[in-house]
Amino acid sequence: MSPCDQLSGKEIKVATMVWEGKTNPEIAAIVGSTEQVVKNQLRGVFDKLGVWSRLELALYVASHGGSKWADNSPTVPETPAQIASFAARSATARTA
Repeated sequence: MSPCDQLSGKEIKVATMVWEGKTNPEIAAIVGSTEQVVKNQLRGVFDKLGVWSRLELALYVASHGGSKWADNSPTVPETPAQIASFAARSATARTA
């Protein structure tokens, strides 16, 4: 089982941003949530991957493919506009 299989799409996105050197407030702004939500997600990532700090997480991501993690992250609609766009694309794909 690859490390990405253990994490949700949002957790992969957050872990990748930590590897990129982004701070919790920066990550929260990018994903459209609060800093506390990011901290909770990081706690879950730490538990699932067996790391204890942001540095260990960044090293873990780097040693397991780094930038390829973003490619493994499923596109999860997060905002109402993204959800509507995703639904429209899905409906079009079903009728085609």
